[in-house]
Amino acid sequence: MHTYAERAAARPRAAEPVILGIESSCDETAAAVLRGRTILSNVVRSSAAEQAKYGGVVPEIASRAHVDVVDEAVLAAVREAGIEKEEIDAVAVTYGAGLLGALLVGLSFAKSFAFALGVPLIAVNHIRGHMAAAYLADTSLEPPFITLLASGGHTAVLYTKSYTESEILGSTRDDAAGEAFDKAARVLGLPYPGGPNVEKLAREGEANIPFPKMFRGNGFDFSYSGLKTAVINYCHNCAQKGESIPRADVAASFQSAACGVLADSAVEAALQKGCKTVAAGGGVVANGYLRALLAERCARAGIRLVLPEKKYCTDNAAMIAAEGLMQYRAGNFADLTVNACAHIPLGKKGKQ
Repeated sequence: MHTYAERAAARPRAAEPVILGIESSCDETAAAVLRGRTILSNVVRSSAAEQAKYGGVVPEIASRAHVDVVDEAVLAAVREAGIEKEEIDAVAVTYGAGLLGALLVGLSFAKSFAFALGVPLIAVNHIRGHMAAAYLADTSLEPPFITLLASGGHTAVLYTKSYTESEILGSTRDDAAGEAFDKAARVLGLPYPGGPNVEKLAREGEANIPFPKMFRGNGFDFSYSGLKTAVINYCHNCAQKGESIPRADVAASFQSAACGVLADSAVEAALQKGCKTVAAGGGVVANGYLRALLAERCARAGIRLVLPEKKYCTDNAAMIAAEGLMQYRAGNFADLTVNACAHIPLGKKGKQ
């Protein structure tokens, strides 16, 4: 008796498949439709305003919000795409990493939707979704190239060998870049979400505080713990002395240190690997200062830079559908027994 995935693999595959993507790993409920690499629709329903009342994401609130809107978001994506449900060739959904309860809502809906249509189900690693967003930014993009991944949970430099295989050249040894931004925001008394508010405050200041340069270990490994500690100590020392904290200057100085090593590492990796292209993905890549820095460093080195629009750097379903497209073409389909996974390690150096 064949499994659902085996039956799906036996189906004829479309040259330009219509992929429905569903994302529910945190506080955004998202759905999108792609035809090949063309975005037909991209719908996001966020509970961030509700979460901000509590200073961060409350898993139970996020899960309940997903339950309330997932069906509406998916139907809106199909409607805005101008297609009928029967035209969908596969359903791609985030199965991890993320908040377990939140993941289960999107995954359960996707299983039912795929089964009802009789189309393949594709289980997508959220992090690979961030990496795949580059294919939407430049539909001519082809491996090999260097990928800079900078999100709330992961920070890494990868050598993208093919559409489905990457080699990890280096990753964070402690906090991810997004976590460091969030912790700096809390020290500075900024509201949720931390990253965008640090960037906003930094525009009012100068990067004139000599925070230590980011530690980079062997190869392209990162460590944000020293920079995070330096920011905390600086603010605490100001408070102990009865001095006002130059919050805007702290934000600008932190941002400069945190982003500088990301841009430098991406360019160095490209030069080392002989790649002519650097792509970037993840929520931190929505940061305007980092985007400008990457553009400047890549231009200086004669390297092409591929950056997704900011709305495709933060959590969205178009990137999930994009990764789904790559897995569809490789014939990597999931069974209906696939389960949500809260933690998916980026992996050791090498194949990802």
